[in-house]
Amino acid sequence: MCEPARPEVRVESGGLMSARSRAPESAEQPENPAAADPGAKASGRRSGPDNRSLKQIAWQRLRRDKVAMVSGIVVVLLILAAALAPLLAKWFGYPPTQYHQELIDPVRRVPYIDPDNPGLGTDPWGAMSSDHLLGVEPTTGRDLFSRIVYGAQISLLVAFLSTLVCVALGTVMGIIAGYVGGWVDTVISRAMDIFLAFPLMLFAIALVGVIPEGVFGLEGNGLRIGVIVFIIGFFNWPYIARIVRGQTLALREREFVEASRSLGASTGHILMREILPNLVTPIIVYATLLIPTNILFEAALSFLGVGINPPTPSWGKMLSEAVPLYQQAPYFIIIPGLAIFVTVLAFNLFGDGLRDAFDPKTSD
Repeated sequence: MCEPARPEVRVESGGLMSARSRAPESAEQPENPAAADPGAKASGRRSGPDNRSLKQIAWQRLRRDKVAMVSGIVVVLLILAAALAPLLAKWFGYPPTQYHQELIDPVRRVPYIDPDNPGLGTDPWGAMSSDHLLGVEPTTGRDLFSRIVYGAQISLLVAFLSTLVCVALGTVMGIIAGYVGGWVDTVISRAMDIFLAFPLMLFAIALVGVIPEGVFGLEGNGLRIGVIVFIIGFFNWPYIARIVRGQTLALREREFVEASRSLGASTGHILMREILPNLVTPIIVYATLLIPTNILFEAALSFLGVGINPPTPSWGKMLSEAVPLYQQAPYFIIIPGLAIFVTVLAFNLFGDGLRDAFDPKTSD
């Protein structure tokens, strides 16, 4: 005889009593969880709860994005090349300021095909060889590979430092404006509008062009790098401040912030312990997208002659020097142009991949 189902009495929310028939346990929980959802195994969906953390989900999304992963590898290689520029120049080239006039035709100002046999003519593609992997510069004969890797030092240094200044200022101003609100928000928002309307490039050209040889204990290229970093970072902070302000406006109404406030937490504690940790992801993503913009800005200043002083290598200055010689030596304008293009493209694609990986609307 099969035991009949017995009614079970339980208390529902609100104190109401209800009864339901308790079926045998074998009928309630199938032995195979996949049997409860026949399509789960076929479609590859998780039948149970997803216990992955947000970082794990973002990392898995990023790994599936092949373009972002390749771009990230390129970014890492560029950073390593810039950091190891002295060793790379020693192993695969010559010092970036060392002249090799014996390799250059004094009339056409381009490298010989064979310096030991000038009668063979000149090489419009830089006379690339095992000694000079990317050839040599027209007119001077300086090793182009060494100047490219040393130029990466300048471009990445200016880009990273200016992005750091921009992120620091933008985060502080944005979180204060979003959390405090009122007249403070109004003042900071109007300041953002003024800075965004400022002709940054014209101001940078004017300021860098009139700075003295030494200020605050700095001189030469150290001073110019400091001024460029200050100009880019100080005048670009409103872009990230607007993003941080919008995120803070949404976060300050969340339950965990209200709970912390009701427990008597100070404003500083709420900003540093409750709101700021939730802003790290958008800040990192936007900073990654801001770096290539700063690389282009530094290259533009150097191209216009108000950036890094020669003979220190700079990609923008190399392009400027290549313009008058593009017909005799087309490689001289192509190689630094490719360096800027690959660097900017890699940072942009990697930043896009990070943004998609951390986007909660992105489907797994």
